[in-house]
Amino acid sequence: MRLSYLTLVPLFSLVFAQDTDIRQVVRAFDAANIPQDLRIRFAPEVLLEVSLPQTSGRTITLHAGVQLPRNATAGPPSFAVRGDAGSGPFVVATVDPDAPTPQDPTAAQIRHFLGGNFVNVGGNLRNNTPAISEFLQPTPPAGSDAHRYIFLLFRQSRQFNTQTEVNSSTSISLFDIAKFAADTNLGSPIGGTFMLVAPDA
Repeated sequence: MRLSYLTLVPLFSLVFAQDTDIRQVVRAFDAANIPQDLRIRFAPEVLLEVSLPQTSGRTITLHAGVQLPRNATAGPPSFAVRGDAGSGPFVVATVDPDAPTPQDPTAAQIRHFLGGNFVNVGGNLRNNTPAISEFLQPTPPAGSDAHRYIFLLFRQSRQFNTQTEVNSSTSISLFDIAKFAADTNLGSPIGGTFMLVAPDA
């Protein structure tokens, strides 16, 4: 994992530093070895915008590859799409491929969010059904390098709402987003972004 190639954006600028170019997102994913490590094809059609609420009342909108302090990631996030995605429905998944450490990811992937039935309302993704896995705040263990937390957007298949592979009681460890996407006919993600989060100092 070549995190040294990533461009990190200072926290004070994050409110305004969202992704604006699909090609830059692809380069950030490639530099962080995400398609290789997740075994996915990443050729996005749209920009996925992920915003995290803050206790100050402000919102941080992710820029692909940005590093955030853990206390800025409590969430839950909101999602939006920029580009011609259609009305939906969509599935959003969030995974950590670096657990417990990037050097020894024996528990990966950790499923940090999995929800479907999102619809596009003026660019904002709305969902009126419970998530399969509600958002879990990043918690990399003490002594670990920063983990990658990857958000992926899929077009929802007919099989998604009837799948039995994952439910709210299924372990979040040892998840495999590529296998799940193949088993439920989600195909390749149409959008994505990611953040880096290190353990609390």
